[in-house]
Amino acid sequence: MKTWVKWLILGIVSIAFGLFVLANPVAASISVTVLAGIMFMLTGGIQLFAGFGEEGAWGKFVGIGLGVLMLLLGLSLIWHPLEGVISLTLLVAILFAASGVARVITSFQMRETPFFWPMLLSGALSVLLAGYIFANFAAVAPSLLGLLLGIELLFNGAGLIALAFFLRTAKGAIKDKLQAKFDK
Repeated sequence: MKTWVKWLILGIVSIAFGLFVLANPVAASISVTVLAGIMFMLTGGIQLFAGFGEEGAWGKFVGIGLGVLMLLLGLSLIWHPLEGVISLTLLVAILFAASGVARVITSFQMRETPFFWPMLLSGALSVLLAGYIFANFAAVAPSLLGLLLGIELLFNGAGLIALAFFLRTAKGAIKDKLQAKFDK
C-alpha cells in the first residue's frame, strides 16, 4: 500500500471517530477522564519508582510524594469519572481564560505589527469562551471534553487527508523533477 493511501485512510478514520465522539460527547468526556486517570496512574507509578532511586533525602521525598499524588489523582479520576469530568472541565476553562488573557496582553506588545489584530481577536475569543463555560458550567461540563476531542479528531483527520493528497502530488512532482534532471 502506498504511503499517501495510509495517511488518507488514517485521516478518514480520524474523521469517522470525530463524528462518533461528537454524537456521544458525554460518553466521550467520561472516556477522556478515565484515560487521563490511567495516564496519571502510569506516570505516578514511574515517578514513584524513580523517587525510590533518588540519592538525596529531599529528592527521594519529592519524587515519592509526587508519585503518590499522581497515583491518587489517577485513581480518583478512574473511580469517580463524573467528578473528574467536572474537575477537568474547570481546568480547561481556567486554561482558556489564562491563555486568552496572555494573548491579549501580548497583542498590545505587537501593536505596530500586522499581527496585533489576529492576536487580540484570538485572545479575546478564548476569554469569551472561558466566560461562556463558566456562565453555563452545569450545562457545558458533562460534554465539553467530548466536544473538544471530537473537534480535534475532525481537524486532525482533515489535516491527515490534506497531507495524503500533498504526498501523492508531491511525489509525482519530485519524480518529474528527478526524471528531468537525469534526462539532461
